[in-house]
Amino acid sequence: MIINKAHSLALITLATLCAPTTFAAEKNQLTIVADFYPTMIRNFNPYLATNLRTTTDFIYEPLVVFNQMHGNKPVMRLAKNYYMSDDLKQVTFEIRDGVKWSDGTPFTADDVVYSFQLIHDKPELDPKSMDRWIKSIHQQDNKVIFELTEANSNLPFEIASIPIVPKHIWKDIEKPELFTNENPVGSGPFTEIDTFTPQLYVQCRNPNYWDNDNLEVDCLRVPQIANNDQLLNKIIKSELDWTSAFIPDVDALYVARNPNHKYWYPAASTQSFMMNFKTPHPGNNEAINNLDFRRALSMAIDRQKIIDVAFYGNGIVNDYASGLGKGLEFWADKDIYNQYKGFNTYNIDNAKALLAKAGFKDIDGDGYVETPTGKKIEIAIQSPTGWTDFNNTVQLGVEQLQIAGIDVKAKTSDFAVYNQAMTNGTYDMAYTNYFNGADPYRYWNSAYHSRYQEGTSMPRFAMHFFKNADLDQLLDNFYKTANQDEQMVIAHKIQKIIAENQITIPVMSGVDVYQFNESRYTGWWSTENPKGRPLAWAGVPERLLHVLDLKPKA
Repeated sequence: MIINKAHSLALITLATLCAPTTFAAEKNQLTIVADFYPTMIRNFNPYLATNLRTTTDFIYEPLVVFNQMHGNKPVMRLAKNYYMSDDLKQVTFEIRDGVKWSDGTPFTADDVVYSFQLIHDKPELDPKSMDRWIKSIHQQDNKVIFELTEANSNLPFEIASIPIVPKHIWKDIEKPELFTNENPVGSGPFTEIDTFTPQLYVQCRNPNYWDNDNLEVDCLRVPQIANNDQLLNKIIKSELDWTSAFIPDVDALYVARNPNHKYWYPAASTQSFMMNFKTPHPGNNEAINNLDFRRALSMAIDRQKIIDVAFYGNGIVNDYASGLGKGLEFWADKDIYNQYKGFNTYNIDNAKALLAKAGFKDIDGDGYVETPTGKKIEIAIQSPTGWTDFNNTVQLGVEQLQIAGIDVKAKTSDFAVYNQAMTNGTYDMAYTNYFNGADPYRYWNSAYHSRYQEGTSMPRFAMHFFKNADLDQLLDNFYKTANQDEQMVIAHKIQKIIAENQITIPVMSGVDVYQFNESRYTGWWSTENPKGRPLAWAGVPERLLHVLDLKPKA
């Protein structure tokens, strides 16, 4: 639903009543949208996927923030240094002196060791399966030393993504997997929950934050917003400071309304149609497991039209069968790219010809092809309700595939249902986006490694259920060297396997949609100040550094 003006005023009044009487006068509030919520449940457990998305980074600060936009340049936070052994099988973090938890208790190396022991003892709190990389952990004065199960030059990055919690609090929690941590004790800049209602919470300054001298934002103000349509309704009224909204015609609808409304859309990750190789529908299963069908489907997609219409021109055609796209083309084997580019370029006549050559033909005269064995094809392409850019992409894709003679339809569902269909392997096709990184590993690993086809840790990415042992092994080997030339050889082999099998259908290299409102704060990252990835979403730890750059206007 759209929250009307009266409703918004009621929520603001409610928030005011719940807050201390001098709150507004004494503390500045940065209003951000860190995720969409049908309703807000007070959960600040950093290990749970159901937590409120200002938990990591802002309540629990990382050891290190790696700035992906600048080649994973490390910015030290709770750790003051880290280094690896020559054989890449040991990582040492030196813990910063003088850090305290928000309750005044000293932060020590013992807290780091405890947190990793916790995810070892409770695998359900370890969605990234970090424990498989760590043989043992021990502390030596202010140092935490990780002994690794195998060489991996990327482990400092992965270790830094695990939240560190206070041992003196969590050791007494009987079931941390059920703990909602309503009144958190944290290490980050905003640990105090001053206001909480199902429609709004306000998360304020940690009185013992080690970097308080560099922090000028007093509080994060987080309104409940269920979907992009509700967000759009608020952002154009200048009610929000920091957002990542899809805004159709952003210049006309957002910028033109207020001179303080600005945006920056840096290049981002791959977006693709993903096909389910184990879909339970017999005809769909036969079709999707046919390489020529997958290639014909890819050639029937008009990528530029999708960008122009669904994304208002904000994107770059991705015609790499490997999904690399222009943002990661440094890692591409140009020969492999050129060999398979034709299958990822819009050509409706070639799509129809390839279907016919592969034995797909219209048997019953309804205008749509059946499989070579005569089975009916009826493919549903799913996207999450309220994700208007994704919804429009799917609708355009449906129209294009129908012209090619493939019976498809659009299907929207709540995000949780969309995810669950992937986890269960019950869907046919879906539109999704992927992680991005300073090199292609994060995208390729999450999108194609078969380990992510079990469980619910990353349901949107590798749930095509295509498996290839050589591909898994190459991905496992990528960070067994820190030598970029050796990594390049591995990257070219990975590219070849993904491309020759047309595992997914890359559509575009997207952009990080990010808007900022200069009415109340200055220091925003922008085209002129490109200091890092600018999103407020969880999973972008650079947002901590972004907040430290912001200053309230007088």
